[in-house]
Formats: sequence, C-alpha cells, structure tokens
Amino acid sequence: MVCEQVMQILDALSPKKYACEWDNVGLLVGRPQKEVKRIMVALDATKEVVEEAVANGIDMLITHHPMIFSAMKQVSEGQFTQEKVLTLAEHGICYYAMHTNFDAVGGMADLAAGEQYLNLTDVSPIEPCNEICEQEGVGMGRYGKLPKPMKASEVAEYVKQKFHLPFVMLYQDKKQAEKVYERIAVMPGSGKSVMKQVLGNGYDLLLTGDYGHHEGIDAMDMGLTVIDATHYGLEYIFIDFVCAYLQEQCKEEDVVVSKSQTGAPVTVL
Repeated sequence: MVCEQVMQILDALSPKKYACEWDNVGLLVGRPQKEVKRIMVALDATKEVVEEAVANGIDMLITHHPMIFSAMKQVSEGQFTQEKVLTLAEHGICYYAMHTNFDAVGGMADLAAGEQYLNLTDVSPIEPCNEICEQEGVGMGRYGKLPKPMKASEVAEYVKQKFHLPFVMLYQDKKQAEKVYERIAVMPGSGKSVMKQVLGNGYDLLLTGDYGHHEGIDAMDMGLTVIDATHYGLEYIFIDFVCAYLQEQCKEEDVVVSKSQTGAPVTVL
C-alpha cells in the first residue's frame, strides 16, 4: 500500500474540500508513492511524537492539528518546526493532517455529539468552514439537546465522565447555579470565536476548550455559561477513531496502524 492510497481512504472520510480556507490539510511532508506498512496516529506532531515515529519505524504519521500553518521560507536546522520537518523527511516518514475537514464532516463534531460521548439529539452544525459547507449544510461544532435536563455543574460532571477527563473548568454567574439546561452548543477545540453566534442562536451553554480568564468573564457578562474541557480533552477522541477507521479500511493490507503513546500535554497536580 502506498501513501496516496491511505490519503484516498482519509479523504473519503473527511474530504479536504470541507476544510477552512485558512487551514492547511493533506499531505504536508513526503511522497505520495512512498510504501506504507506502519501508520501512527496522534493529535499533534510534537517533537516527542516525531521521535516516537522514528523510533518505531513509522512510514506515515497522521495528526489532527497541522504541524505547518504559516509559510516557510527555508527548512534548516535551528528552527523549531523546520527541525521536525527535516526529521520526518530524513527518515522517509510521510506526514498527513486532517483538521477542520475532520471537524466538519465524518469525525470530530459528530463523534463528540454522538452516542459514545454526549449522546445529543436534534443536532445541527454551528459554523460552516467555507461556501461548500454552507451549501451542503455541514460544518464545525454541534448544537443539540442533552439526554436529560441538567444544571451546568451536572453537565460538567457528565462531560468528565464521558470523555474520561480529570477536570473541566466552569464559567458561570453564581446567580445561574441552579438553572437547568436542556440544550448545549459543543465546539471541540477552541470555541471562543463562536461565543456571540451561539448566544444569537438561543443557546446559553457552551462546551469547548481554550477559554482564558478574560473570555470567561466576558461570557458570563453576556449570559453565557461555558464548560472548558481543554482543547486536548475534547479532541483526543480523534486518535482512537481514526485508528479504528484505518484498521478497518486496511484490514486486507499488510499495514499496522497504531496510536501515539505520548498522552495529554497537561498534568493536573
């Protein structure tokens, strides 16, 4: 099996056409005709992940977040991201990223809102990535109805249980502590940018990540309750899902699919 065939399998799940215009998805390092016998899946192409791929003789690394976002004018030693690109290229490792296309179609949003995790009903997308998404009614994030009415603190515990998280952060006006919610907006990853949009669509409970102190205060002042489960906490589900998908799709091929063992980047002490 060659890299291009794996790319076709991934594009069938989450076509690149659904990615945001600012995004950088697809084959970022390597040759399409590279023979692939060992695939590793991770959330991010950190230095540790790249070193793990090298140590395990990986032929193709697949991540959710693209390692390369901005333009590179040179690829040489002494530059952080460029060093990782050099290492992958020197060891013949193809590197593929599926980011906002996976968020929108075939993956993250549906997975997070689905039966295995939040088990929402009456779901619909929050935000289209581009004109194609808008035309086809798909996009990032999900609005949905909770399995039962709950207070925000109960939803927070539910999220911890379903996503197997050691903690979440709750931004809520104390006057709203006893309020019961029936619906929720879910934006895996970073959802600060959709705060006003969510409120405008009649939702006052948002589950997302990457909320800072000031954004949390702003949300509370606007009447929005936010559960921050961290960027990693809502998106690490990519790893097992893509591993299982590739194992099923490649079961007739001589290909071993594994996941990175690096784990969460944050430790709660």
